[in-house]
Amino acid sequence: MHMKKAMQRPVDAASDWTIPQNWSHFSEQDHVTWDRLFARQCKLLPGRASEAFLRGLDVLHLARPGIPDFEELSERLMRATGWQVVAVPGLVPDDVFFEHLANRRFVSGNFIRRPDQLDYLQEPDVFHDVFGHVPLLADPVFADYMQAYGRGGLRSLKYGALHRLSRLYWYTVEFGLVQEKGALRIYGAGIVSSHGESIFALDDPSPNRIMFDLKRVMRTAYSIDDYQQNYFILPSFDELLRVTVESDFAPLYAELDGLPDIHIAQITEGDEVITLGSQVYATGKIASAD
Repeated sequence: MHMKKAMQRPVDAASDWTIPQNWSHFSEQDHVTWDRLFARQCKLLPGRASEAFLRGLDVLHLARPGIPDFEELSERLMRATGWQVVAVPGLVPDDVFFEHLANRRFVSGNFIRRPDQLDYLQEPDVFHDVFGHVPLLADPVFADYMQAYGRGGLRSLKYGALHRLSRLYWYTVEFGLVQEKGALRIYGAGIVSSHGESIFALDDPSPNRIMFDLKRVMRTAYSIDDYQQNYFILPSFDELLRVTVESDFAPLYAELDGLPDIHIAQITEGDEVITLGSQVYATGKIASAD
């Protein structure tokens, strides 16, 4: 998630933390790295990624070689759902992040990983942000969810409930699964932009796969530096949008404050478990799922 609390705005960034993409600053090696990552994921994702994600790749012409020019990408995205992509120097403060989402602007890092970092990078780069996130913003329902999330995020700051809402983002936007035509599909940006987790999330016996429940998700801790051991499954994007728009989050935050957190990989009473994981990966018996 593109957020961090105490930060100093770079001198070359505007008041909303945006910077010019300056597409010409990317080197030939940068574009080659994008193309390698893109080709690897596009070979893997058919039959794994949600139809909405794959459709977004086509609608936005992301198959064109090289890192996308945000001006051209935003024109296509604006025609589809009224969203645009803006460049930022890196992580941005919470309120800035939410304000952009609430106004249908998606912030993207303006750098790409080195060739020796193809499989993992802690801070999101342009490949994670654009390839992972932007295709779903071409889907009208998911685009509306992201805007609703941004508006909810701004409200959450008044209640000291950012950690609750961050979990919702983590387990949907970053690492969510969805049911489509009787099968599980990946859509979270952290999965679809990762070669290893694109396989792990659907095929590995280690993680739990549990049907989405808003309150449950907002109680569940997560790890930022390893494959997930709980994946939450949406019945549809329409249901995610409905629950988000119709829920009154203020009393929900108050209720959750009186409940303990649910630890990673824990199963609780009331969970609708689709796959009960072996947790073999979590015990460290498997060094890597790649």
